[in-house]
Amino acid sequence: MRNSNTFISYTGQKWLILALAGVLLTGSVSGCGSLGAGNPRQEMQQETQESLSGTQENSAGHTAGRTDGGETGKEEEREKETKEKDTQEKETKDEYKPYIWNRGYGPQVKLPAAYDYRTEGRAPQIGNQGSLGTCWAFASLTALESSLLPGQRMTFAVDHMSMHNNFLLSQDEGGEYTMSMAYLLAWQGPVLESEDPYGDGYSPDGLMPRKHVQEIQVLKAKDYDAVKRAVYLEGGVQSSLYTSMRDYQSESVYYNRETNSYCYMGSEKPNHDSVIVGWDDNYSRENFNMDLEGDGAFICTNSWGEDFGDQGYFYVSYYDTNIGVHNIVYTGVEQVNNYDRIHQSDLCGWVGQIGYGQDEAWFSNAYRAGSGEMLAAAGFYATDSDTQYELYVARHLPEAGDPELEKALNSRTLLARGKLANAGFYTIPLEEKILLDDDEKFAIIVKIITPGTVHPVAIEYDAGDGIALVDLKDGEGYLSHDGNVWEHVEETQGCNICLKVYTKYK
Repeated sequence: MRNSNTFISYTGQKWLILALAGVLLTGSVSGCGSLGAGNPRQEMQQETQESLSGTQENSAGHTAGRTDGGETGKEEEREKETKEKDTQEKETKDEYKPYIWNRGYGPQVKLPAAYDYRTEGRAPQIGNQGSLGTCWAFASLTALESSLLPGQRMTFAVDHMSMHNNFLLSQDEGGEYTMSMAYLLAWQGPVLESEDPYGDGYSPDGLMPRKHVQEIQVLKAKDYDAVKRAVYLEGGVQSSLYTSMRDYQSESVYYNRETNSYCYMGSEKPNHDSVIVGWDDNYSRENFNMDLEGDGAFICTNSWGEDFGDQGYFYVSYYDTNIGVHNIVYTGVEQVNNYDRIHQSDLCGWVGQIGYGQDEAWFSNAYRAGSGEMLAAAGFYATDSDTQYELYVARHLPEAGDPELEKALNSRTLLARGKLANAGFYTIPLEEKILLDDDEKFAIIVKIITPGTVHPVAIEYDAGDGIALVDLKDGEGYLSHDGNVWEHVEETQGCNICLKVYTKYK
């Protein structure tokens, strides 16, 4: 394949002393710790014991959510899956409905001046990270849990997210939400807190995810209307703050302990994650420790236990420098029987971006089907807002390096097209599933246009800092500036394309 002057964007901030040069979404690592305040994250569970159908392997045989690497025989596995699916369909047919509460109102609904999950039956469990730097994981899972409420209350394991991801940061070194996204989108989790209790320094192998996260949206910085609409219609919004406080007992000139109100106005980058679960446009500026131009505050959860703030909740002024800059909302949380298998090569997720100095590019991943697989959906990142895409499939591909491969990639069939309002990860289901031949090599191809960008394609790569566990041997990705001339990026650019495929068994 021919190289057509590819450019890779490695923008991002350094994490502590370690530079993860390609992290695109956040400014700094988050890891403030609490030294006490009640018990660690307790269960408030009416947890549905869902079946764990699907082999959940990527194309290289890596098993998402478990580390034993074993494979059950096809017949035995199929029989097991059938029984599990039948049981789940019987037990949970009406138990989990993804569109409840305000979601039916649509994006144009008029928002109230104040809204609070605590009065709407949507309040998530308050966590306590203790002395560990796990606020990023608590915030991610709290936001995820809130997206299921009030219909279903589940408590997910922070230990598993912070200890079973593909990054080499310990629990006391902090993390950030691109790590959460990668973990969830790879189906490595979430698992139940009851299966992996927090704070014991141990996380067992072999646990399987209890939900499949298929969509995560990244909202524009300081778009408060978008944040409020996400909170109202979808679930809690994970966001970031700067704080010098370390626990519920800490004092800060930016925190009014009497009113449980916080506001920082300065140049420091965020270092702590929380979850926006409401707002009050009329919350008085007089509740904060500094002079502000106006009223208004977001209602946020923290992960310092219920002894912090108002039983774990506090108010953050609209005028805070960092609140609402990085905004993550979990908009696609599905049952584990939605698809049977995930093909993927990007377990570290969106680490960098690649392109040709223009807002348009083509990218592709080739995979090999197993027995009786039907192509059902594909998932990829939009690296900025207003992304347009076209989704294609190319079938019966020759091996990498074959002179006929480029021709095969160009002999493609259009499956879907659309536009994505926000950045984030999206799963595109096919209107009709496509039965793949046993052992067939196929490729999903995406044409993407992301206005205002010059590197529109999300990639996984090893920055050489020892943080990310990147395996280039498990991927076969291709990139093109025009959809005709392709390059094999594992060879030419040292990266994996972030493009997943989901299949069902016939």
